[in-house]
Amino acid sequence: MASYLDMITVLMCLFIVLFAMSTVDQQKFAALSASLATGFGQDPTEFADVAEGVVVPPEFIDEKGEPADPDLNAAVVEFEELSALRDKLRDVLAQNDLEADVTFTIDDRGLTIGLVSAETFFETNSTNLSGKAVSVLDALGTVLVTVPNDISVEGHADHRVAVAPFATNWELSSGRSTQVLRHLVESGGLPPDHVKSVGYADTRPIADGSSADALAKNRRVDIVVLSQVKEEVRSLIPSVQSSAGGSKPRP
Repeated sequence: MASYLDMITVLMCLFIVLFAMSTVDQQKFAALSASLATGFGQDPTEFADVAEGVVVPPEFIDEKGEPADPDLNAAVVEFEELSALRDKLRDVLAQNDLEADVTFTIDDRGLTIGLVSAETFFETNSTNLSGKAVSVLDALGTVLVTVPNDISVEGHADHRVAVAPFATNWELSSGRSTQVLRHLVESGGLPPDHVKSVGYADTRPIADGSSADALAKNRRVDIVVLSQVKEEVRSLIPSVQSSAGGSKPRP
């Protein structure tokens, strides 16, 4: 009888333990975990990256109490700054009735100011700036001189073979970009150590085909205000732009 009673008692204890394990109080379990963490020299925190085991700093917590993406926040700020610069440039061109001659595009490189159609800015098969080109560059220069970013002036040509005095489209495209750079530096006052000239010949067309419109679009000089943020942030700018409804370049 004594052995039987002992066995029944042990079985009862077993079932009580099993029942207790199946109904864990989450609050008590969290308190126990925090207590153990404190005992091992770690401060309890509500937000942590469980994949990496890194505590999220308070400044990266958004209004909902969730960890925010600092790169995404930086991309939003960069897009807003580039958009503000684009608006300033567009306004100064509008004041001189020149806005129709320039396009603006924001992407992961920064802000591209497109001087599209060579005939508007250069004489045929020439690197000499036209009167319209001088007016546009003078207007742009009043704003670009205040920008701390590096600027890349990039010349492009259509796919047709160059003629004398230019041996190839490389000489023609680089010559035109150099003329734009010189005017921005010598007349616009841009710091020369923040500006560079690049010639791409016909290697980077933006329009396909041999129609007059396609050829005109590919004969261009781009003034690119280069974004200075890190690559991870720049790669998010197109997504931010799409969310803002500004994915299409505007004239």
